[in-house]
Amino acid sequence: MSSTQRLPLRDRLRRTRERAGNGAGALLPGTGSGRRRITVVESFNYAVEGIIHVLRTHRNMRIHFAAAAVVLILALWVGVDRMELVVLLLAIAFVLIAEMINSAIEAAIDVATSSFDPLAKLAKDIAAGAVLIASINAIAVGYLVFSGHVSESSTNFLDRLRDAPIKVTIIALILVIFVVIATKALTGRGTPLRGGLPSGHAAVAFAAWMAVTLTLAPSEHRFFVSTIMFAVAVLVAHTRIEAGIHSTLEVVYGGVLGAGVTLVVFQLFF
Repeated sequence: MSSTQRLPLRDRLRRTRERAGNGAGALLPGTGSGRRRITVVESFNYAVEGIIHVLRTHRNMRIHFAAAAVVLILALWVGVDRMELVVLLLAIAFVLIAEMINSAIEAAIDVATSSFDPLAKLAKDIAAGAVLIASINAIAVGYLVFSGHVSESSTNFLDRLRDAPIKVTIIALILVIFVVIATKALTGRGTPLRGGLPSGHAAVAFAAWMAVTLTLAPSEHRFFVSTIMFAVAVLVAHTRIEAGIHSTLEVVYGGVLGAGVTLVVFQLFF
């Protein structure tokens, strides 16, 4: 191990700061006797820069931000009351803070260690676990807040489609598969069962979610079952991205295609 690697973390950070000079992005403004106090405006700017950095470099943070935006828009649409909005904001903040702390811990560990360390891995795993707990809590809060609002606003529409026979569901799924294969044939990308635009797995998964949602009665815990089916469809789509088989665009297109075709079939034939 070199002498630089044996230096304490504080000394290595000081050397990094000295190389950066006094420009933007330095760890501390000024060096030695020329060090000056950071103003309130500068502190605010550094905080915003930290948020922007996490958004640029961490995919999970971008996902959390997008989910938070969707939740807030949905809250305005369904008309949640003040207390429900407070609970949603707290849950959102909890997730974002946990994700940023996790990112900061990972960065600090990467700076402090130059080789694999079981304790460093354990620290990262614990920080990731904290994010997972915060995310599960946010999902539970979102379900408790929106379940009543969404189920009430969608009852009339879904009741109109509830009693569709099973053959309509089967026809809808078959049509989804046909449209997926036809689209892949037109784009010339991938095979019928692997890769290309759109994702057939995502299309079928979201078609099944839509069919289940439209065929359940309110007394059959429609919103709860629909939420579970939607989560399963999202997991199916996510595995296709993680496996490198499809891009995010291909999966999203497949999901929209599957759900859309199924909804059209139910509206036209029932």
